[in-house]
Amino acid sequence: MSARRFDRARVRSVRRAAEISQSDVASALGAADSTVAGWELGSSVPDAEKLPALARVLKQRLDDLFPRDGLPDLTDLRCDAGLYRYEMAPVIGTKSDGPVAGAEQGVRRLKDRYIPALANAYGVTGDELKRAQERSFVKARGEEEMDQAAAVAAVEEPPRTLAAKITLILERSYPAGTAPGDEEITEAVNAYAGSQVITAEEIEDLRTGRGEDPAPVVLEGLAHFFGVSRLYFEPDDAVARQVYEGLRLMSAAKQGKVGRARARGLGAEGLPADVLSILNDLATELDKADPEANR
Repeated sequence: MSARRFDRARVRSVRRAAEISQSDVASALGAADSTVAGWELGSSVPDAEKLPALARVLKQRLDDLFPRDGLPDLTDLRCDAGLYRYEMAPVIGTKSDGPVAGAEQGVRRLKDRYIPALANAYGVTGDELKRAQERSFVKARGEEEMDQAAAVAAVEEPPRTLAAKITLILERSYPAGTAPGDEEITEAVNAYAGSQVITAEEIEDLRTGRGEDPAPVVLEGLAHFFGVSRLYFEPDDAVARQVYEGLRLMSAAKQGKVGRARARGLGAEGLPADVLSILNDLATELDKADPEANR
């Protein structure tokens, strides 16, 4: 399902061996001499739709001169027929090429009435056309999954300071406008400690970076309140990354960017199996709550 490979050196060698000038090639293809020269120099490549005509001019089989790995999808069939997408509307009897574009992009399948005309234009059977269509949809789904994985992976560096770690949780773990304030956090930490170990002003200092090195019981209270491991607040970067990746994937799952959490892009340490299990359980519950969210 990949485009044909264009080898400029092979094209030049074949053309010279056949004693065909660049001007003759350009004339046969309706292109400028400089365009053909650019193909052979490597400054540009011909449209995939031009390759069949180029192979004919050079008296070569298309598959021999421009090989392709794998089986063709709908776009490949059209290009192999030397047809541009904008030329497809009259072929299927519509005002635009939208039906063909939608099928090639894996958005919506062709209506049955379009199949015979397209198959005839492409020089294939109706069944071959339908199989190519399915490859287009498989390809589209694969690209979508890669885009989702890239979206999850393309994030900032994990937080390194205590203030950044607290801010990350407040921003990523609560719906907009529902994050707890300094007073609520203070009450929770003091309740956990069983005595007043910190004030709201000191929580604000920790959150904004003005304060550092709180007592261990404060870190334990914060971890208990936010529902994260105490290790998250430790300075060890590797430990922080473990929990950070979990929060990041949970956030992505809530936003419908991933259907199942995978430890993509992690180093050798990876996410622990039990953390991955929790994240996948979360994604499953989200699916149950809103089946459309992760589609």
